[in-house]
Amino acid sequence: MITSLLLIKIFISFIASFIFIQLIIHFAPKLDLVDIPNHRSMHKHVTPRGAGIGIIFGVILSDILTLNPIVYSHIIVFFAIFMVFIIGVLDDHRDTAPKTKFIIIFIATLLLYLDHISINTLGRFFGYDLSLGWFALPFTMFAVAGFTNALNLTDGLDGLAGGISIIILGALCSIGYEHHDLFIVSVSLSFIAAIAAFLILNWHPAKIFMGDSGSLTLGFVISVLSIKALPYMQPTSILFLAALPIMDTLIVMIRRKRHGYSMFTPDKLHLHHIILNFFQGDVKKTVFILLLLQGIYSVMGIDFSDYPRQRYTLLLYGLNVTFFYMILNGMIAKQNPFSTRRKIRKKRN
Repeated sequence: MITSLLLIKIFISFIASFIFIQLIIHFAPKLDLVDIPNHRSMHKHVTPRGAGIGIIFGVILSDILTLNPIVYSHIIVFFAIFMVFIIGVLDDHRDTAPKTKFIIIFIATLLLYLDHISINTLGRFFGYDLSLGWFALPFTMFAVAGFTNALNLTDGLDGLAGGISIIILGALCSIGYEHHDLFIVSVSLSFIAAIAAFLILNWHPAKIFMGDSGSLTLGFVISVLSIKALPYMQPTSILFLAALPIMDTLIVMIRRKRHGYSMFTPDKLHLHHIILNFFQGDVKKTVFILLLLQGIYSVMGIDFSDYPRQRYTLLLYGLNVTFFYMILNGMIAKQNPFSTRRKIRKKRN
């Protein structure tokens, strides 16, 4: 399955992405693609952003030069990916309203549905197949939009979102390779190569940030590949393959709700914020630990991919979320033992 043409495509994707990202770094001020630090930023200096443009352009160029037949056979899917990419570019240039981004993602998911890419079942529990039927489209919209946003929220430390994406794509690639699915293998390897080129320039201290052009697009691509992989794996194993972005989002939303805030209120209490404070601002150590965790979970996801008793894997995932929730709450309390109480008291008053 790993043909010479695919190897050429991977090589072009890596080299082209690296060159495009270098150009973006050079022209970022003129293109108004810069990230200015604010109260929620983890960096202190104005930094170019929009490396996702270079990543996607690198993949597109590799498809054009190798006349990738997969693109022509799934043109609707790639158009949907391109739609999400465009809204990400607009957000990098001039911040786009969250509502607009969700609408575009929903429309892009509808295009996936037209190409027969959707979540049609949640698997088999207690002897019953949980088929979604007419609910397949809205559930797929919810799942894709949720994960796309979840990966976007991991883009807070140098190398984190890119590293997590490579690990998840690597796991999906191994499943695609095992089942001889050229679509999954080709797309995942192309993006892995492009992201690897980006990480050379994004590793701490970063010369450029991914931006929404990268994180939204990668989140959407991973969603597409995960749905494509469902015929080869149990649906609950996806929760482990892409564990950290999903767990982080769930835990943050639960914490906000319990403390009386909107679940969509931005804050600095994501997983990477808390771990970074625990390691006293050591970005490299924080990213390494989080990538190691994601690697472990992705291996578990691969192992659980053909495990028939999904109720046990779902229970295990729930226990993991609960465990992390308790650990992180304890870490927050130790890092700032009075702030949480003050905020809750202020909210109630």
